[in-house]
Amino acid sequence: MFQFELLSKDNTTRARRGRVTTPHGAIETPIFMPVGTHAALKAMTPDQVEATGAQIVLSNTYHLHLKPGEGLIEKAGGLHNFMHWHKPILTDSGGFQVFSLPKKEIGEDGVTFRNEVNGKQTFLGPKEAIAIENSLGADIIMAFDECIPYPASHDYAKKSIAKTLRWAEACLKAHKRNDQALFGIVQGSVYADLRRSCAEQLTALDFPGYAIGGVSVGEGLELLKQVVDFTEPFLPEHKPRYLMGVGLPEDILESVERGMDMFDCVIPTRYARSATLFTRRGKIRLTNRNYRRDFYPVDTSCSCYCCQNFTRAYLHHLFGANEVLSATLAAIHNVHFYLQMMADAREAIERGEFAEFKQAFLQEYGFFK
Repeated sequence: MFQFELLSKDNTTRARRGRVTTPHGAIETPIFMPVGTHAALKAMTPDQVEATGAQIVLSNTYHLHLKPGEGLIEKAGGLHNFMHWHKPILTDSGGFQVFSLPKKEIGEDGVTFRNEVNGKQTFLGPKEAIAIENSLGADIIMAFDECIPYPASHDYAKKSIAKTLRWAEACLKAHKRNDQALFGIVQGSVYADLRRSCAEQLTALDFPGYAIGGVSVGEGLELLKQVVDFTEPFLPEHKPRYLMGVGLPEDILESVERGMDMFDCVIPTRYARSATLFTRRGKIRLTNRNYRRDFYPVDTSCSCYCCQNFTRAYLHHLFGANEVLSATLAAIHNVHFYLQMMADAREAIERGEFAEFKQAFLQEYGFFK
């Protein structure tokens, strides 16, 4: 039911072109996964999401557990039916959200925290997280790990990955569904020896896919590149590689160059709601007065619904009038921008020209000052 094919490699970088097959369809990699935390992309209908070119979306185990609860979603026929999205879905384990909470207590078996909805003390560990994910029914589910904050000492990170590895084994034992692929998560902060150790021990457990976690927590692009460089050589070539929570275009392209296949982030829809839109020439802020009489589309090279039908002046007006449509049109454009970037990256890898594509893209985008 779950399969990964490595279709081609770039000539001069570690970039790779692949295909992930799931019970709800194929995913062409490298791919960006838009985030629908509460089983919906903010301000977008499923049809609008699909029209952007999205092949898979991500939802959040922690938030869905709190409200409406996995039991209700299971009764609705699973997450796909509940949110009317019939392509692949990935659910994270909730670990990142739990470890971001104040006044949590981290034990050897999991984490105790105060439920944000009803105020009750709640426990979440590997067995509990996997039971929730099994009930939700996504195609790809994530192991429960400890997301190490940045900065963290080597000693803390070493103890933390020992816990993450124990929890990974517990997740495998708790996993009950063969139509869901469970991915392991490599931790280790910014330490090369710990990343290698964690990766080697996780791959020995033979998960169907692997993620690099604990990045995009404030370490910056240079350290992000180092962490991927530390980790990627110790991940199996014949399995998909997911870099969790990485979402700026420059971060994604640098990581594709280093052999990563899957990415997710809330940035496209979050930025959209604050009138920040991505274009091939960089980000623009449509609340700026300069756009009041600008009758060009957001991006003249873009084929999305927003750019084919509306102008910057119209979006400037919508944001100024606080119209809900402003967030919808901006989100359609931003998500489409990301997915078009990934489609162009896949084509460049197939041609063996990813390095040239990345350089040209970032040059036009204005990343090189």
